[in-house]
Amino acid sequence: MQDTHLAALSPDLQMLYAAAVVARQKSYSPYSHFAVGAAVRTAEGRIYGGCNVENASYGLCCCGERNAIFAAVCAGERNLEALCVVADTKGPVSPCGACRQVMREFNIKTILLGNMAGAIKICTLEELLPYGFDL
Repeated sequence: MQDTHLAALSPDLQMLYAAAVVARQKSYSPYSHFAVGAAVRTAEGRIYGGCNVENASYGLCCCGERNAIFAAVCAGERNLEALCVVADTKGPVSPCGACRQVMREFNIKTILLGNMAGAIKICTLEELLPYGFDL
């Protein structure tokens, strides 16, 4: 994993981070008060955002990372290249195991873990989920 800061990212990755921050503003998190935003970029450069959506029945909640990926898939996308997730945490936020496995399903190669202060960790799918389930 590579530690960096928002200002050091390429313009494409800065745009991905910015889209995740905008998505986070739409979070529906009345129970945890932990707003998460995510954005995924396709090989063609299209960006899809997602936020966490909670429910009183916690098993029905969905993370921002999966919502971003699912939004892209619902739009017909299959070639997803990069994903950024952000939250208001001390250090860069890390995705849950379910989100990691969904990232693996769509073979997202570059993953940015970020926080609202601009701290970023860049990692590969293998670093994030070295023994994920494959068919």
